[in-house]
Amino acid sequence: MDKVAGHGYVAQNSGALGARRPRPPPSRNMTRQPAKKTKATRPKAAGAKQSGLACVILAAGQGTRMRSARAKVLHEVLGRPLIAYPVELAQSLAASPVVLVLGHQKDAVEAALAGRFGAASLSVVEQKERRGTGHAVQTALPALRGARGIMLVLSGDVPLVQRKSLSALVGAARRYSCLAMLTTVPPDPTGYGRVVRDERGHVLRIVEHKDATAEERALTEINAGVYAAPIEFFREAVKGLGARNAQNEYYLTDVVAHAARTVGVSTIEADFRDVSGVNDRAQLAEAEAMLRARINTACLAHATLHDPPSITIEPDVVVGVDAEIGRGVVLRGRTRVGHGAKIAEGCILVDTEVGAGAEVRPYTVATEAVIGVHTKVGPFAHLRPGAVLAEEAHVGNFVELKKTRLGRGSKANHLTYLGDAVIGDGVNIGAGTITCNYNGYEKSETVIEDGAFIGSDSQLVAPVTVGAKAVVAAGTTVTKNVPAGALAIARAAQTAVAGYAEHVARRYGKGSAPAASSANPSPRRASATRRRPKVSG
Repeated sequence: MDKVAGHGYVAQNSGALGARRPRPPPSRNMTRQPAKKTKATRPKAAGAKQSGLACVILAAGQGTRMRSARAKVLHEVLGRPLIAYPVELAQSLAASPVVLVLGHQKDAVEAALAGRFGAASLSVVEQKERRGTGHAVQTALPALRGARGIMLVLSGDVPLVQRKSLSALVGAARRYSCLAMLTTVPPDPTGYGRVVRDERGHVLRIVEHKDATAEERALTEINAGVYAAPIEFFREAVKGLGARNAQNEYYLTDVVAHAARTVGVSTIEADFRDVSGVNDRAQLAEAEAMLRARINTACLAHATLHDPPSITIEPDVVVGVDAEIGRGVVLRGRTRVGHGAKIAEGCILVDTEVGAGAEVRPYTVATEAVIGVHTKVGPFAHLRPGAVLAEEAHVGNFVELKKTRLGRGSKANHLTYLGDAVIGDGVNIGAGTITCNYNGYEKSETVIEDGAFIGSDSQLVAPVTVGAKAVVAAGTTVTKNVPAGALAIARAAQTAVAGYAEHVARRYGKGSAPAASSANPSPRRASATRRRPKVSG
């Protein structure tokens, strides 16, 4: 399948990098540059040789505006915690080491990252006192002792930064040995640090909104909080940071003025939507909507999406060519949808593989399941973890499978539960069939071999095997193995009580009961000695 959905595959950017210029004198600044298009590369594995790029991700804050018991960076955007997005971007650029500055709920954040990326791939430092972004970088630098090259600084609550922008940023810092920073122009700059330039357009400094004059607040270009510069520059610049400001914090933005006086500053303009941070739940919802739109737009290049705004496709999902996705569909985790497959309205698929040409009908729910090539599932089917449907199998409405393999061409079309079962090819499972797999203490397996026929309303009490081409009669409870080709039938003897309807009608004062059809006379009672049943009045 072609990989099309995913954060790195749907990047948009603001143009191409301008013509290469000679490195300016240290006292001069470089003018704004749009991001350069770059070829995607795979992230290097943990422990890979250092690439000359290190990354520091600032994620120590509590996020009080979220009004949540969880740390802000653990809140999810399309199934991933916020902090996962900058980590993945850093790894996609082959940054090593990646150092995370954590504080609030450090252990929980570290555990979430280790579960996704592996503990060995990241380095964590704790910012015990939250004294600002400058102090956070001071805390991180000892973890980079001995590192050389460029250092990239990202924020843990900015999930939509695009790889192209960062590639251009790192390229400028590497080419000119300067401080490179992302800037943007928001619809409303209130609350953001302003970029102050001289009359020639050279960056002089960043001034935070609370510290800005009325004239500075009138500026519209803001600092996006994403930087790249030689590590030695950061080591030198953060030494001189002070806390003489309205927040009484060490601002990392103050290194910009230091760079303007020494190595120079290069700015790269990004779309405001790409560099917007998440500070409250409304911004969290906006970030998710923007990322969802990016992914859906990428899918529309080769697949059909009915009502894209209603469809959710998470970043790790892969959608094949000519697939068709219905309204309200949710595709989560590492779901794979094969070429030409159809996912109808309201389906929710989590970590599920859908084969080419398969049809998943409305309101099916599947988790950690495999839906084979040209298989039909639903509507209203439930595939729980371990459900595997082979090619051309059919699973119909209100059928539930758990840890069950349904063989090629086999069918379970109505109102059935199949749990802990191995079902061969060409098997027919009648409506209302249940595999009784749990005795209150342990689960047991049911085996139904190729070509068997299971009649409606049957119960198969595991552990049990139904042999190839065997027949289980409708209404049978199977407690012993059924040999191949045999008929299993286990029913109570049928009894017909003659005259019962007439008796009940008289009892309730309703006169005569309707006459029985002459074509279908009532059978005689099976036993002449049986008494007429008592009818309570």
